[in-house]
Formats: sequence, structure tokens, C-alpha cells
Amino acid sequence: MRAIRPLLAVLALLAGIVLISGHASAVEAVRVTPKSVAIDLTSKIERYDTTEDTIQISTAPGRDGIVRRIAVKARDGGSTQGWIVFALTNSSDEQIERLLVAPHFRLVGSGIIWPDLGSTRIAAITASEGIRPEREPSPDADLFQITIDPGTTVTFVAELAAPRIGQVVLWEADAYRRKLNGLTLYKGIIIGIAGLLALFLTIVFVVKGALIFPAAAALAWAVLAYACIDFGFFQRIFSISDATERIYRAGAEAVLAITLLVFLFAYLNLSRWHIRYSTVTLLWLLFLGALTGFAVIDPATAAGISRISIGVLAAVGLILVLNLAVRGFDRAIMLIPTWLLLCVWVAAAGLTVADRISTELAQPALIGGLVLIVMLIGFTVMQHAFSGGAIAGGQGSEAERRALALAGSGDMVFDWDVASDKIHVSPEVEHSLGLRRGTLGGSSLDWLDAVHTLDRDRYRTALDAVIENRRGRLCQDFRLRSTAGPFHWFRLKARPVIGTDGEVIRIIGTLTDVTDAKTAEERILQDAVHDNLTGLPNRHLFLDRIEAALALGAEDDEWRPAVIVVNLDRFKHINDSVGHSAGDSILLTFSRRLSRLIRPQDTLARLSGDTFAILLLSEQQDERIEILGEQIRQSISSPITYAEREIFVTGSTGIARHDPSRRAKPEELVREAEIAVAHAKRLGGDQVERYDPAMRQTTRGDRLGLESDLRRALDRGEMRVAFQPIVRLEDRTIAGFEALLRWDHPRFGAIGPQTFIPLAEETGLIVDLGLFALDRAARELAVWQSALDVDPPIFASVNVSSRQLLKHDLLHDLKSVLSRTAIVPGSLKLELTESLVMENPEYAAQILTRIRDLGAGLSLDDFGTGYSALSYLQRFPFDTIKVDQSFVRDLANGKPLILRSILRLAQELGMDVVAEGVESESEAIELFHLGCDYAQGFVFGEAMTSAQARELVGAGRADAA
Repeated sequence: MRAIRPLLAVLALLAGIVLISGHASAVEAVRVTPKSVAIDLTSKIERYDTTEDTIQISTAPGRDGIVRRIAVKARDGGSTQGWIVFALTNSSDEQIERLLVAPHFRLVGSGIIWPDLGSTRIAAITASEGIRPEREPSPDADLFQITIDPGTTVTFVAELAAPRIGQVVLWEADAYRRKLNGLTLYKGIIIGIAGLLALFLTIVFVVKGALIFPAAAALAWAVLAYACIDFGFFQRIFSISDATERIYRAGAEAVLAITLLVFLFAYLNLSRWHIRYSTVTLLWLLFLGALTGFAVIDPATAAGISRISIGVLAAVGLILVLNLAVRGFDRAIMLIPTWLLLCVWVAAAGLTVADRISTELAQPALIGGLVLIVMLIGFTVMQHAFSGGAIAGGQGSEAERRALALAGSGDMVFDWDVASDKIHVSPEVEHSLGLRRGTLGGSSLDWLDAVHTLDRDRYRTALDAVIENRRGRLCQDFRLRSTAGPFHWFRLKARPVIGTDGEVIRIIGTLTDVTDAKTAEERILQDAVHDNLTGLPNRHLFLDRIEAALALGAEDDEWRPAVIVVNLDRFKHINDSVGHSAGDSILLTFSRRLSRLIRPQDTLARLSGDTFAILLLSEQQDERIEILGEQIRQSISSPITYAEREIFVTGSTGIARHDPSRRAKPEELVREAEIAVAHAKRLGGDQVERYDPAMRQTTRGDRLGLESDLRRALDRGEMRVAFQPIVRLEDRTIAGFEALLRWDHPRFGAIGPQTFIPLAEETGLIVDLGLFALDRAARELAVWQSALDVDPPIFASVNVSSRQLLKHDLLHDLKSVLSRTAIVPGSLKLELTESLVMENPEYAAQILTRIRDLGAGLSLDDFGTGYSALSYLQRFPFDTIKVDQSFVRDLANGKPLILRSILRLAQELGMDVVAEGVESESEAIELFHLGCDYAQGFVFGEAMTSAQARELVGAGRADAA
């Protein structure tokens, strides 16, 4: 028997060797004692990357030294992400229970490029002997209850649920729970601080509204979201999968990079330093925004790029901050400590994710540091936004400069001593109001007595708000009563002065007399909706009132407003016979006659030169409306006495009523009345006609016929060019002519440009008509200049339409015309309106420059009635400004403020000025005294034929000679 025992030992040893060489060597066991609190098994485990569903493992040798071989099958029977094996030995005499902890996410060692964003690590654990490990629920880690019997060595085989295992720690249960409780308290405090900070900055953003506040608030919210996800707070509220958690974690890091970039750009106001800063920032933001979306597809790549972006942003931001701080930029100087701390944080985070700093406290400490940085950013933003102190140096010189600036501006001082309730104003205020000096000085109640009744509540409320809020700026317009009776408008600009106790002790600022500006504003508003001559509502206001009436009619079927349009017959002939002054007097007379025929609820308006309209609401019966139409006809037919002459005028009246069965627009209702007027004129005028739908066919047919005739007018020689003189106001000599198109229709006689020019614009015939006028004007100009050798040379101006300007052949046509005629360069002027030029300013500037280079002059027509874009006026190469006749009419009221400003502007720009519509000698004299160069109007002559124009300049006698 003793001889057999050595043989059995040898056989057992060979069997062990065979078992060990079958798949893997036995693992080294880790000693576990009852006093062990936490054992890091990360470096003790053995990793097997096989994805097979079964693995054979050699166990660690027990007390008897025997190595056993076990086979472990995957939990679900499919392929796995790999296996890990570790062994634990208990040499004590008591049973040991421990928690095996494998965290789902661990910032330490997660990596920079394609980082590990966490997931379930261990799917199941199998023990070689003893009690089977049981999983315990936990949202942050894989927890397994491990039991080791006394004096045993147990080998554990774990099936992996993810390619990476991260950290594996064996914890004493109570110690692990104490650690979790401590970290939970810390995490709650950090999240609470971050939430309060984000909420506070959001409230400040709502109050202040500056760009840096939403940027800082967005950064705070991004940090709060990042902390909630990293601490597992978000996962506890919402049940999400591992894949979704990785997307959220990568998205949070991308949003953190975006908000940090936005804050840096907004706080440093990089757009003011160089346009490249804005471009680079925009491209960077677009890239990060796309990266946030890419996180859904590949979270690891998106997170890696975001981490690199944060590092690059910290470095680039430090360079920018230091560079701007050297230039003395206050914001950059204030941001230096915070940004340096951010750079330190980024460096520490980089060392942590690279596993250079591997302590357990690194991850929560970094989150707390990030919240601290955002808090410092919030303090920096608040300090910059609410700092009210002035720079210490140069107080005396600054005060002197302010005093000189106040004296030079012409503004007056307003000072209210709130504590003693004493108001002081500059003596200029009292002088302008005709008051004795010291009259306005006194208490606030005495001051309010001088304020207009309608302005007192608004003025008092504004002052009370400044005093209550103890900050802000005051800008109020109000009226003060003068001794003569009228009120003067003043603008108060002031701010409060805060005392040491934080209360408002004074409100001090300036008063500016804005009476002229307010009067001009009121007049502009009046002119915008009223006719200048009669004071009646114009077409825009008339259509607005029709729309209101139709809105009432929509609620009541019996409510049928009527529109009556009245057009004077052959009024142009009257103007040509007795002059425009008499024509204006006739229009005023008719407006007064018509106003006496209607009731207060009705509206009388002037739609155009000789066309009036009535919105009739007081009458609803057709018979009464027709009787009113007849009264209107008879009223117009009554003779008018002017300059001891009786003038007889008739009018054509059209009536249109609203039909409740259809939803008509105001323009349609007016158009129907105008069609009825046109029908009355075809019947010979002096008629009252009610609108009938059949009239549309007649009107449309006439329009088609007129369009057809217009297309043949040039070929038939029906078109001619008339010339209206433009005189030099200094010596009343002929300076030039304006070329005007006229159409002598074989059936209808002379057709005015107001009729055929819009038709030519619609059909495109205006291009051929414009070229015809340009060619005729150039030929006549050559004849005038050859007969009249003066300096400066006589000129001719031709109107250009929008189709001509937008047509590229205009330059070619102009070049051809100039090459065929020997005229002085710049003497053939093209007239363009403001609205036409401003349709496309950039294109117009290029075309006008090329026109000037060809040798033509440029005149801006109807200046002041269109856009009046003064910033573009210097860019356009105009040499002449034509002032609209509406400004010439302002001479009658004795305050030609706008006309004087236009003339002064033209002198500063070196441009000539031509005043249109001059109808009296007094207007011509007044224009000359104001500094106007040229004028045209009926006082100097009406539009004439080319033969008459030649005779006027002496070219006819020269030809005869």
C-alpha cells in the first residue's frame, strides 16, 4: 500500500497539469479578511475576449492544492461580450459577505477619443462553489452579493454585458452604503446650487435683456443638465435604457461646448473686434450643433469631439481674453480669473479621463468645480452689468466737457431736488414761454400746473416709476403753457441720482424744445391721410373708412353703404385757360359745396386732382341717394365767380352701392363708382349714373381699343414731344426744358399722359416711348445749343421709367443717341424719381454711374415725396434735385422748413435745384431768396411745341439766317 501512494500522487499531478492546459491557467486568488472594507479587483481579474456562449476555466487551487476545471455557459445561451475571471479566498473561520460593484459610468479613465459613456457591465456571475452570487438592484452600478465560506477559495466567472469592464471593487456592504449616502448628499447640494444659479441668471435675463445674460443662463442650464446626467439624478426620474443614456450624456457634453462658446462670444462682444471672429464662431456653432444631432447616431464619437472642442475653446478663449485685456477691454480684464480657473478645470478633467488621476473623488469634484466656475461667471456678468461707478481718473475735465457739450447743444437744464421738492430749470425755458424768470421754479405741484392737462398723468407716472425703482432713464415729451396761449412741446431726458441710503435724492437732465419737430410730425401725419389743398381725407383714409363701413355691413344685411364719385368735366381745359391758381380755387369751392350736402356721419374725400368721393351712410334708400346725386350735379353746375369772371363747370357723377350678397373690397366699390363716372362721361358729361355690371364690359373694351391704338401711335406719328421751360431765377433767362410726351389721338383728341403713361407701363410700350422722347429731346437740344452759346449751356431733361432703368439696353440706347447728336456733355439729363431709384439701390447706383460716364446728366425728380434715403443720396451721382410742387405750396404758410432744408442739403452736396409747380411771381421771388437755382411752372410758360421752343431760345431765327 505504501508503494501505491507515490504512484497515485504522480497521477494526480499529471491529471492536474492536463486539466490546466485544457483551456487556461488557474487564476491567482485574492485574500479577503473580515476587516477588509474595499478591495479593488480591477487589476486582479483575467479577461477573456471570446464571444462563445461557453467557456472552460481552471479554478484557483484550494487548500488541498487541487486545480479543478469548470465550464460556464452564457445566461441567455447566445454570444457574449467577453468573460472575466477572478478568485477570492477566505482563510478565516467565519463566513464573509461582500458586495461586488461594477459602476456603469466612470469618468476616470473613460478616454478622450471615443470615450466610454457607460452601460451595464456584468450580465451574470457564476461561482465555482458555495452560494450563488445574487444581483441587487442599483441604477448606477452592477451589484452582486458575494458569499465566501470559511477556509475556501472560490473562483468566479462573470459574463460581460459590454466590451469594457471599467472598475470592479469588492465592498463591505455598510461601508458602500455610507459612501453612497455621503455622495448623494454632496450631489444634491451641487445640483441644488446649479439649479438655483440657472434660475437666477434666467430671471436676470428677463429683467435686463442684454445678450450676455441669456448666454450665461444657457451655460448654467447646460451645466445643470450635465450634472443631473452625470450624478444619475436624471436616470432616477426617467427610466431610460443604456443606449439612450449614452446619447443624453454625449448630447450634454456637446451642449456644454456650445453654450461655453456662445458665452465667450457674447461676453467679449467679439463681433465688434473683427468680422472673422463672428464667422469662425458661427461655423464652430454650426459644427457643434450638427454634432449634437450626430450624438444620436454615434454617441462616443460625438462625446470625444465635444471634449476636444472644450479643451480647444479653453485655450483659444484664454488667448483672446489675454489679448483683449492687454488692449484695455474691461470685460476681458474681469474675465481673466474665471477663465484661468476654467483652464485649470479642463486640464484636471483631461488628466482624469486619461486615467492620470484615478481617485474616486475626481468625478464629483470636477462637477462641483464646474458649478463653481459657472457661479463665478454669473458674478462676473452681474458685476459688469450693474457696475455704475465711473473711472476714477479725469473727473474734473469730464465735467467740464459735459458742461460745454450741454451749452453747445442748446439743451436746457432740468433739476428736481426730490428731498426738498424744489424744481430748477434754465432761464431759457421761461424765456421761450414768455414767463418771468423764476416762474417755473418751485414745487412739483406748481410745475404740474404749467403742464398740459392731457400730459400730466403720463408725466407724473414716469417720475414716480423712476423714484420707486431707484434707477432707469427718463425720456418724456410734454407740453408747457406759454403766456400767449399756445403750448410748447418739450422733451425731458433725465436720470435719478441715488443717495447713500439708496434712495433717489435728485432727478437731473435736460429739456429740449421740440415744438417744430412735433408740428412737422403732426403735419406729416395729417398729410399722410389728408389732401394738401382741401384738407379732405385722401384715397387711403377714404378706403379705410369704407372698410370700416363694410365691416359693420357684414353684421347687418340692411346696412348698405354707398360710394359716390364726382369728376369735373374738362377741368384740364379750365386749368389751361385761367391758370392753376383759379383751378385750386374752383376745387376749394366745390369741396365746400359738397360738404354742405352731406351729414356728419358721411365722409367727403378728394381722390385725385379733380375727383371727389363721398361715403354715404346717412341714406339707405335708392331714391334718396339718386336725389342726392342730382343735388350734387346741380351744385357743381352753379357758376363760380373768379376775378370778375363767371366760370361754368359740370361734373360726371357715379354711384355704387354695397351688395351684402358678396364680400366686396373697398377698392372694388370705388372702382365700380369710377366705372359709372366713365360711363357718364361717354354720355357727354353732366350726368348721374348708377353702376351696372354691364358697364365693365364697355370700359374694358375701350381700354383694349386704347391699348391697340397706343401700339400704333409711334408709327402713325401721333406722338409728339412738348417742352416746358425751366428758367434761371437769378436773371429769368431760359436755362433748359423738360421734355413731355403728348398723344394726339385721331378720334379722342389730346390724351393726357396720366391716361396713356400707366397703360404704356403695363404693356411695356414705355420703353419705345422713352427712347422716342430721348431722341427728340437730344435733337432739339443740339439745335438750341448751336443757336444759343451760353455758359452754362442750355439743357434738356427727359423722364425715365422703371422699365427703362431695369432694361439693360438703356445704356446702349443712350450711347447711340449721344453719338448721333453733338451736344455738350451733361446737358441731356435723365430724370428719375426717388421711389424708382430705391427699388434696387445697389443696382441703381451702378447703372447711374455708367450713365454719367457716358456723358449724360442725372436729375432726381419729386425729391422729398418718396423714400428720401439721405444715406444713399451721396452714393448716387445726381447733379440736380427737382423739388416736388407740394413743397412749393408750403411757401404760402410762411414756414417752408422742409424746402429750406432741401435747398441747404443741395448746396452742401453741390447740386442744382429745380422747383416744380411755380404758379405765381411771389413764389418765384421767395424761392430765389431761399437760394433756389431754377424753377419751372405755368408762371414761366406752359409746355410748348418744338417750334415754339426754338423760337423762345432764338434757334428759329438762327435757322432762318
